[in-house]
Amino acid sequence: MTAIGGEHMLYAAERQQRILDEARRHGRVEVNAVATELDVTPETVRRDLTHLEGRGLLRRVHGGAIPVERLGDEPSLATRSTRLTAEKKRIAARALDEIEEGATVLLDAGSTTGAIAELLPSDRELTVVTNSVQTGALLAAHDKLTLFVVGGRVRNRTGATVGEWAGRALRDITVDVAFIGTNGVTPEHGLTTPDQAEGTIKRAMVGCARRVVAVADASKFGVDHFHGFADLAQLDRIITDDSLDRTVAAAVEALGPEVTRA
Repeated sequence: MTAIGGEHMLYAAERQQRILDEARRHGRVEVNAVATELDVTPETVRRDLTHLEGRGLLRRVHGGAIPVERLGDEPSLATRSTRLTAEKKRIAARALDEIEEGATVLLDAGSTTGAIAELLPSDRELTVVTNSVQTGALLAAHDKLTLFVVGGRVRNRTGATVGEWAGRALRDITVDVAFIGTNGVTPEHGLTTPDQAEGTIKRAMVGCARRVVAVADASKFGVDHFHGFADLAQLDRIITDDSLDRTVAAAVEALGPEVTRA
């Protein structure tokens, strides 16, 4: 394993970020090797791995851990909604600043965009379009919102409508701002997702918006999935949480979008 140390007395968050980065680079980490490299006890590493597993970033295995994206198993919306909830709420709160009075807003299906829907004030007059069954049900009670739910086949895993019906509806509209979720963000491949059908709909959402704002917690950065749906140059802004490394944020900004760490 390549060295991930080089400094002693790291804060827990710094140590855990190094462990996560190493796991993503090499596909796994070993407890004893990490303990040696970081000059900490194996018990400390095990606690770090337990913390990272609790955040949904790693899966513990015998003697170490592997990053969840290597498992090839897309987590359900219910599972994702329990991960990094504080970070997603901060991202969602910042996203509200992008919405002007009377705007037409598109909300992608996902846990972070769902957090935006939960924070939308009920006294604002907005037009909201979504392909999320859950978001549609939530916003249906808002009297001042004009709500459009995009039809199509519903993916049970995410509650997103996909397919030709959904694509046709999105081709016929233009919105002021679209909030797009993603499973992965890299400078090389932009925004990516495991599912082709959702990738197709996300691409259509990017295409129908005057402004495109991606919302993604820091765990999504440096991760690639099978289907790409947007280059970074197509985005106006990415809103993430404040744990994202500033050098990573700068590398993303160099390709077009402003990066806001909430």
